[in-house]
Amino acid sequence: MKIMVKNIIVYVLFLLSYQVHSQWTQDLLNGDTARYSLLINPFIQVESTEAINSMYNFEFEKANSHFTYLEKNYPWHPLPYLLKGLNYWWQIVPNYENTEYDDEFLANMEITKKLAENVYDKYNEIEGAFFLAAAYAFEGRLYSERREYRKAAVAGSKSLKYLKECRGHETYSPELLFGDALFNYYAEWIREEYPLLRPLMVLFPKGDKKEGIEQLKKVTRNAFYSRTEAQFYLIRILSSGENQDLAEAIRVSKILHEDYPDNPYFHRYYARLLYQAGRYGTAEKVSLEILEKIEGGKRGYEENSGRYACFFLGHINEIRKKYDVAEAYYKRGMGYAEAIGATDMGYYFYSLLHLGSIANKEGDTDLAKDYYKQVKKAAKRSHSAHKVARERLKEF
Repeated sequence: MKIMVKNIIVYVLFLLSYQVHSQWTQDLLNGDTARYSLLINPFIQVESTEAINSMYNFEFEKANSHFTYLEKNYPWHPLPYLLKGLNYWWQIVPNYENTEYDDEFLANMEITKKLAENVYDKYNEIEGAFFLAAAYAFEGRLYSERREYRKAAVAGSKSLKYLKECRGHETYSPELLFGDALFNYYAEWIREEYPLLRPLMVLFPKGDKKEGIEQLKKVTRNAFYSRTEAQFYLIRILSSGENQDLAEAIRVSKILHEDYPDNPYFHRYYARLLYQAGRYGTAEKVSLEILEKIEGGKRGYEENSGRYACFFLGHINEIRKKYDVAEAYYKRGMGYAEAIGATDMGYYFYSLLHLGSIANKEGDTDLAKDYYKQVKKAAKRSHSAHKVARERLKEF
């Protein structure tokens, strides 16, 4: 109800403002071009609000029903197929190792590209370029997760080509600012974080991280289709690095969780930020909610979310010197990790380290040594957990 009331208010105001929109846009919506301008059609947005909210809240069948309705009414336009693809994408996001929905996702991105090319060539270059940039970008994200880096690079290059054509046309739609914002931030971030890629980055224009952040904030305020994705990227950026603003990241993350309480990715990210900020009371409450939803079989709440929540709960209880409770949570989290083959991840290594620390505090040095040896065996020598385990073993 909260989401519905908020969106009704937003879109009533939007419809009123639409009546006094620039003459340029009014002219654009005349003739054949109108049917290919769904991106800036406020009536389509109003119709799609509930479905998009359903998608982000993991009610995928409900969302897909409306996206199919859009497909039947606008079969010539890429919008319905991009949304259908995103509906599959968000079924992948909670656990990127899940390949069950890859084919459906990629098929919808392929249709999106074909229809967007038609829009671009014959009717509306700006709108066509937006959907081409978006489809190639999402393809690239999936290929990157699948470690198919050549395909990811090709998709990324094509996305950038169309993104350049969208630049400077934000008056057409605030959606166009989203891609520009991500490019501005990550073009510089990649140069700084991955020195080996700098020679490749010479081929791309320079970005501006601060401008990218400000653009993302504008997208979260003004866009419709890109707003939630922009909020998601904003919390990732603001929760780490030189531009860290943990309080703002938590604020935006809380909004996402409250708006979409059954989205496991937003849920665990909120828990993670609370834990990172040392807000242990709220982090404990939110983490316990995650475990309750896993036990209740809530969609998308799987072992991947469980290993996060259990580590936070383990450490919080260890800080409170409730060692039995902490130990149980650490072991439960490791069980979740083992179930999905995530034993090469940081939370698994650090759970072992903390179990070793607890054993040592309780006077069981043999058990502590065993935990530290398990870390050395599981983690690569270059990993920070491996270094900690080596140092602690030297203390015995």
